[in-house]
Amino acid sequence: MTKILPFCVFLLTFALPLSSSGQKALPSANPQMWVTEEDGSETDMTSFDGSAPMEARFVANPTDIGDYTPYYEWRFCRQGEEKPYLVRYEEETAYSFRESGSFTVELIISFVQGNDTIEYSMDQPFVIAISESKLEFPNAFTPNGDGVNDVFQAKEGYQSIVSFHAAVFNRWGKKLYEWDDLAGGWDGKSGGSDVPDGAYYLVVQAKGADGRHYNIKKVINILRGYTENGGTTN
Repeated sequence: MTKILPFCVFLLTFALPLSSSGQKALPSANPQMWVTEEDGSETDMTSFDGSAPMEARFVANPTDIGDYTPYYEWRFCRQGEEKPYLVRYEEETAYSFRESGSFTVELIISFVQGNDTIEYSMDQPFVIAISESKLEFPNAFTPNGDGVNDVFQAKEGYQSIVSFHAAVFNRWGKKLYEWDDLAGGWDGKSGGSDVPDGAYYLVVQAKGADGRHYNIKKVINILRGYTENGGTTN
């Protein structure tokens, strides 16, 4: 009689390395810096080079925490200084950069479970460069409805202005218009009506991210009859 021998099947199992708690994947993080744009939207960046004020939101995004308890430490440092000028301990934190200079933001996390601690630190910190301030105004504008130079406002290229207020007065000291939005301006009207062509007085008080104070007092002119081809109209 022929005997049929059973076949034995051996299965090999490949396992990930275990931490002391038996957890397969070690805790880690994917930190992000979200920079607020002028339109209010946010952009994910690893570095920023631009003007103040710059609003940023920093998110830790921890992964594979398991039974560990994370302890967060965001370190804000100025370039050339080892000691941070600010430390935050939240998983997510927001900050407004209002001073010129170069800065780094680094995240350190301690994942703790009993006597077991796993340390996480970023490979590269976030880098932020804030430019020095700049603010200039023209001497005249032409609010004649041609779509060119119809609004009196700061010249293009202004940067790192963290506070701003402007006002326009007539020759008798009456305030005709004021604005606090640096991107705003005066359309040459007062009480809904066009003011006459001529000279007016501008007063601006502003502060730059580099600590510079702007106290601008100057005469500005309304020239509705001026055209961009260099001529005038009657």
